[in-house]
Amino acid sequence: MSVVLEFSIPAREFTLGRVLAGPPAMHCELERIVPTGDMMMPFVWVTGDDHEAFAESVREHELVEELLILDAVGESALYRIEWTEVPTNLIDGIVRTDAVVLQALGNETWEFRLRFPDHDGLSAFHNFVVENDIPCHIERTYTLAETSKSGYRFDLSQEQREALLLALRRGYFATPSEVTLDELADELDITRQALSDRIRRGNEQLLRKVLLSAVDGLG
Repeated sequence: MSVVLEFSIPAREFTLGRVLAGPPAMHCELERIVPTGDMMMPFVWVTGDDHEAFAESVREHELVEELLILDAVGESALYRIEWTEVPTNLIDGIVRTDAVVLQALGNETWEFRLRFPDHDGLSAFHNFVVENDIPCHIERTYTLAETSKSGYRFDLSQEQREALLLALRRGYFATPSEVTLDELADELDITRQALSDRIRRGNEQLLRKVLLSAVDGLG
């Protein structure tokens, strides 16, 4: 049975976190990790108001060979990082233990949610973290069966879930809408574009989980 691990870690304690820490301070969300030979190419959504300075800071890091921008939506952009050498800490441990990244986001502190195929995978990751002195703060572990007892999560990030719940409760999805994006963004103390991005990506995730899963089930 698969098992989920939630933990937090300061950005300075793992290579990818240090690379993305800036300045400038931007909000980062790991989309996926693609192994290519001996390398791992992280794809990261970055939201903020100074992408030029951010890209320059990342490219200047000694472990970064190239930073490629793949897409841009408002204040958010999708980047791919290519390394000069394989990072030997947290991300390497995730790949080695066949973990699936369900959520990874942050700036000064990162929050991770990983899914392992079984408890052996979780144990292997724990051993890797201990052996490499990676200071993770474990929030909780649980199986998918345990999650179903308290309701579906649909693999939403905490920020996406917060944005969608607030929008729903304030009547943003009503016709006509009872609140504007600007008003919601002010309440969350984020930019209008950042909120729009969270709602858009959260809705996409929900639709994929509900509609595509239903279609797959019929097949």
